[in-house]
Amino acid sequence: MSIGEVLALLQGEFPDVSISKIRFLEGEGLIEPERSPSGYRKFTYADVERLRYILSEQRDRYLPLRVIKDRLEAADREERPVAPPRALPDEPVREVRLTRAELLTAASLSEEALTELEDFGLVEAVARHYDAEALAVARSVGALAAFGLHARHLRAVKAAAEREAGLVEQAIAPLLRRRGPGAIAEADETAREISGLLLELHASLLRSGVRGALGR
Repeated sequence: MSIGEVLALLQGEFPDVSISKIRFLEGEGLIEPERSPSGYRKFTYADVERLRYILSEQRDRYLPLRVIKDRLEAADREERPVAPPRALPDEPVREVRLTRAELLTAASLSEEALTELEDFGLVEAVARHYDAEALAVARSVGALAAFGLHARHLRAVKAAAEREAGLVEQAIAPLLRRRGPGAIAEADETAREISGLLLELHASLLRSGVRGALGR
């Protein structure tokens, strides 16, 4: 996994984790992800579990990093896991391919709400089926509707996402022009890392804006 994908896996449980935090922990010697030939970090599920242990010990037990590092090194010497292993996927995630009726049920949406999503370009069917991204968008918009926010209010969010995607495309364009062996893989890795950084920046700016709205 890239560092952006690791961030996405951990942020649900540790909202304050960031890419800079993961890099800091690497710099302190608590984690040692592999590196691709081009120098990009390559994380495994074992690395994610190690990060989860570190973040849990900091949050729940207030342990300093020095103590956590000592425990990790002791566990490494004894070749034992630092925490009880969690169930991890052992096969690729199956492709999501839903009919319109299945999407309505899975996202708890009405026919009118889904039509509105399509009208505003937030969800799009491909060959009359909807993928995992369409399901995620439909569920998010459905949840936001409880706060009075509907598809017509979220056009700015879509426009911002498209502009950010444009930034990623601009950054990886030189890699794609190489057309040499591994260029596509390197571009994909770079795109994932930039996307993770943009998500982190977006979340920070949003939190700052909300605090401003609350007068804090």
